[in-house]
Amino acid sequence: MSQESSAKIAIVTGGSSGIGKAITRKLAKEGVKVIVADLHSGENIPNIHFQRCDVSKAQDIDDLYAWVNENVGKPDILILNAGQGIQKKLAEGDPEKWQKIINTNLMGPLRTIRSFVPGMLEKKQGNVVFISSVSANQPHPYGGIYSASKTAVEVIAETLRLETLPYLNVTVVSPGIVDTAFFTNQFSGNSTIEEMGMGAISPEEIAEDVWYALSKKPGTAINKIITRPILQNF
Repeated sequence: MSQESSAKIAIVTGGSSGIGKAITRKLAKEGVKVIVADLHSGENIPNIHFQRCDVSKAQDIDDLYAWVNENVGKPDILILNAGQGIQKKLAEGDPEKWQKIINTNLMGPLRTIRSFVPGMLEKKQGNVVFISSVSANQPHPYGGIYSASKTAVEVIAETLRLETLPYLNVTVVSPGIVDTAFFTNQFSGNSTIEEMGMGAISPEEIAEDVWYALSKKPGTAINKIITRPILQNF
C-alpha cells in the first residue's frame, strides 16, 4: 500500500473472519484501502493488507501503529471489531479467562483508540465504529463478563464521541445473533444458534449497517445501530 493514494484508509481489528471479514470485504469493494489487524490472515483481494496483531497485547498495537504510520499514513476509518465471548457463572468462572476477555474486548479498543485517534484528530475528520452487542446493558446468567465488557465499550464510544466533537463521527453497531463462528470460538460455553432457536442474521447485514453509517453526508452522524433477527427477544 502507498501513502500516495487518495483512497480512504481503514483499519479493521479482527477482520479475518465473521463480522470483521464481511466489513473488510464491503469496505474494499467500495474502494477503501483496508488494513486488517488480526491473529490470522485471510483471503487476498484488492485493497486489503493483513497485518498480524493480537489486540489484547500492548506491543502488538504499538507494532501495528508503527507499521501503519510508516507504510500507509493516518487512517480515516477505525473499525473496532475484535472480540471474544465467554459463558460462565460468576461464582465458577476462571479469572484468568475473564482477564483475557477484558484485554481483548475492552483494552484492545482502548489501546487502538489511543494509538490512532490522535492522528485522525490532526486531520480533523474520521469515523470510529465500535462493534458491540445487544448483550450490552443486558445482564443474563452465564453472560456477566461478556456483557460487562460490551457495556463498557458503549460507554467508551459515547465518551469518545463527546471528546472528539466536532471532528470525528463515532458509531456503535450492536448486532444480535449473527451467523458466524462466534459461539464456537467462545472461551467457555456451548450455546449454538440452533439451540437458541431465534434465527440469525448474516455478517454481511452488519457490514451494510457499518457502510450506511460511514456514508452519511458531512454534518450527520449515526451514533447507534441495533440489528437482530426479528424473533430475537433480547
